[in-house]
Amino acid sequence: MSTLVERAEVATGYRAGRTLPLRVELARQLKRRRTLVMGAILAALPFVLLIAFAIGGGPDNGNDNVTLMDTATASGANFAAVNLFVSAGFLLVIPVALFCGDTVASEAGWSSLRYLLAAPVPRARLLWSKLVVGLGLSLAAMILLPVVALAVGTAAYGWGPLEIPTGGALEPGTAAQRLVVVVAYIFVSQLVTAGLAFWLSTKTDAPLGAVGGAVGLTIVGNVLDAVTALGHWRDFLPAHWQFAWADAVQPHLEWSGMIQGTAISITYALVLFALAFRGFARKDVVS
Repeated sequence: MSTLVERAEVATGYRAGRTLPLRVELARQLKRRRTLVMGAILAALPFVLLIAFAIGGGPDNGNDNVTLMDTATASGANFAAVNLFVSAGFLLVIPVALFCGDTVASEAGWSSLRYLLAAPVPRARLLWSKLVVGLGLSLAAMILLPVVALAVGTAAYGWGPLEIPTGGALEPGTAAQRLVVVVAYIFVSQLVTAGLAFWLSTKTDAPLGAVGGAVGLTIVGNVLDAVTALGHWRDFLPAHWQFAWADAVQPHLEWSGMIQGTAISITYALVLFALAFRGFARKDVVS
């Protein structure tokens, strides 16, 4: 009888929504070495490019076709845009896969996952907290890079309009707004990688397997998009729309490509997130 009373008292004060608060999970993830290392790498990239341009005397493609890379030293805004251009295809994939793929699998690898669930933290609550924090850190990584690049580029090349390779320029205020659009679209386009990493993280006890699997599948998508024989089937590949943000650094903002890419990315991501929650709810957690 006393045991039943104790259980009733515990049940009376128990609130599932208060378990594993986001601030606690965020603090845990921010203190991890991989978070600090990833942040340092992204913050260092603008300095690496700055040194490369200083040594090489500025970008030069050697022909008459001017690209975004050729305008890198025109202003701080151009330098920030170039940093996003060179990193969007692969480098920014890494933090997304890392923050979303390492989150659940690492708990299993440390043999602490079952203790979290025994706290008791509901499975859906645990996944939700880890997913929100993982996506939040991914977004922070994507904001960190252009912010540092803009500061470094402005200090080195001055504050001015964003020179467009095809001709014309965007005023600094407009350029800043367009860069916000670019970052937002890159984040949305990477939701597929986040979904893959998060789903794999619920399937394995090896964080490297989840992170590597997500990065590998993303690379496969890029390879398939390069196969022109697939024709219009490539329109259903998230990789096909990953550089649609280039329409935001044109004299007239074009939304059609980014809208299609957003629809494809969110659709894939929702399916993968649903698979992760559904599979983990039925999983026999022993680690």
